[in-house]
Amino acid sequence: MKDIAIIGFGETQVGLRTERSAYDLAAEVTEEVLESTGLDLADIDGLSIGETMSETANPFWAVYMSEHLGLSPSWLQLNGLGGASTIGGVARAASAIRDGLCETVLVLASDAQSSSPPTEYGAHRPEFQYPTGLKGPVGSFGLLTRRYIHQYGDPDQALAKLAVTQRRHALLNPLGCPKLRKPITEDDYLGSRVVSDPLRMLDSVMVCDGANALLVTSTENARRLGIEAIGHPTGYGEVTNFNVREQLADITRTGFGVAGPRAFQRAGLAPADIRMLHLYDDFLIALILTLEQVGFCGPGEGIKFVLDHDFSHTGDLPLNTSGGQISAGQPGLAGGGLNAVEAVRQMAGKAGDRQVENPRNALVTGIGAIPYGRNWAVSNAMILEKP
Repeated sequence: MKDIAIIGFGETQVGLRTERSAYDLAAEVTEEVLESTGLDLADIDGLSIGETMSETANPFWAVYMSEHLGLSPSWLQLNGLGGASTIGGVARAASAIRDGLCETVLVLASDAQSSSPPTEYGAHRPEFQYPTGLKGPVGSFGLLTRRYIHQYGDPDQALAKLAVTQRRHALLNPLGCPKLRKPITEDDYLGSRVVSDPLRMLDSVMVCDGANALLVTSTENARRLGIEAIGHPTGYGEVTNFNVREQLADITRTGFGVAGPRAFQRAGLAPADIRMLHLYDDFLIALILTLEQVGFCGPGEGIKFVLDHDFSHTGDLPLNTSGGQISAGQPGLAGGGLNAVEAVRQMAGKAGDRQVENPRNALVTGIGAIPYGRNWAVSNAMILEKP
């Protein structure tokens, strides 16, 4: 499965209330990708773009973005998978390239959520939920965390370790949100304000603005263009609405129990083979659940697994080396692309002071949508390998 190659990447500064538009941010990151690869706009004939919290009330968002960027694609894909859209977009781009629908695809994510009016979540029914105080992902993840504690025990020490590790990485990331560029200790985490009991402020992302992109083509075309492949997407798994027909689903069980093993099987790898983790991290408890369910440890064993491993960029299993969304900021629904781009950056050897030694492969995950009364709706996982 090394017939598809990622040949370029780009990322804007993540910023809070930048007053920029998603179009503006997308143009900046597209220009960066073109400059880094030496390609022209005419070389891009496919666009895979994620929906946003700031712009996609417009039903022609993808079409108008193509126009804004000066693209005339022969294949256009709008992904509504939330934080799962970037790696989902890479997988869909790979299929389109294999089918001959296009040759070179820009997988783009751009959002200016913190500079835009608040967006209502369609599945979060305000007439039922808001009177009880349950509003959006913060409330849902508070309930999820409480259930995890009930089933498996208190994860506070593991969560504190994850918070500090990711913040240390963010301090080495010049593209992270400046407001978050300050060190924290485990005591800072444990003492941070509770926002949805037992969820703390430092468990949660801060909504920002930003854009990121990957450039995908066939390995054969990369050679023709004279561009070296940075990484190959060798395994992918995805599931939406896991356990949707269970009326009383266990909210600590996620689609990663399906998507993770599927990605590993297709890549011919096992969790023990993985060098780096770039896991979707809108809330820290999601990292523990992901580790358990993709197969690094069993249910309820995530706390011990976290405490037993070194997740720093110099450790045995580096995690979210840009700081992740938790400590670099979440650029709206472009947040899922932040960790994917960091994985590719590491493989390119361009991560600066946080560079991982021998970044031979990576596991990248995505999460999308938070329905009522169950876990997140979309789970996907991708294995990336160096040539």
